[in-house]
Amino acid sequence: MTEYKSIVVAVDGSKEAEYAFKKSIEIAKRNNDAKLNLVNVIDTRSFASIEAYDRSIAERAQKFSEELLDGYKKQAETAGVKNVNAIIEYGSPKTIITKELSKVVDADLIVCGATGLNAVERFLIGSVSEAIVRSSKCDVLVVRTPE
Repeated sequence: MTEYKSIVVAVDGSKEAEYAFKKSIEIAKRNNDAKLNLVNVIDTRSFASIEAYDRSIAERAQKFSEELLDGYKKQAETAGVKNVNAIIEYGSPKTIITKELSKVVDADLIVCGATGLNAVERFLIGSVSEAIVRSSKCDVLVVRTPE
C-alpha cells in the first residue's frame, strides 16, 4: 500500500471543501502523520473586473483566508495531526494547486471537494477539481458531500 508523506487539501470555505478537509485529517493520521498542507488560493482574476482596483477587497480576501486556514489548522492539530502547514496563494486555483504548490511541498496526494464556491466559473470553464484531476502529477482524491 502506498504511504502518503505530503498531502495538499484545497479549502475555500465551501461545505465540499470542509468534507475534503475532514477526510484529509484521517488520511494524514493513517499515513504516519504525513504533512498536511492546507491551501486557500485567492483568485486574483476576480479583481481584474473591478475598474479601480480597490485595495480593501484584497485585504478582506487575505483576512478571510487567514481566518479560514487558522481555524482548519487548529482543528487538524486538535484531531492529532502533528505536521500542519497553512498556505495562502494568489492566482488561479487550477494553476497554483497542480503546477506550482504541489511541486513546492512535494505533494503525493491532493484532496479537494467535488465542487466549490464559484458556480459561474464551473459553468463557464470547468471546475477546479476537474482541472486538478486532469493536470495533477500525483494522486487526487475528490470528496463528495454525503447528500
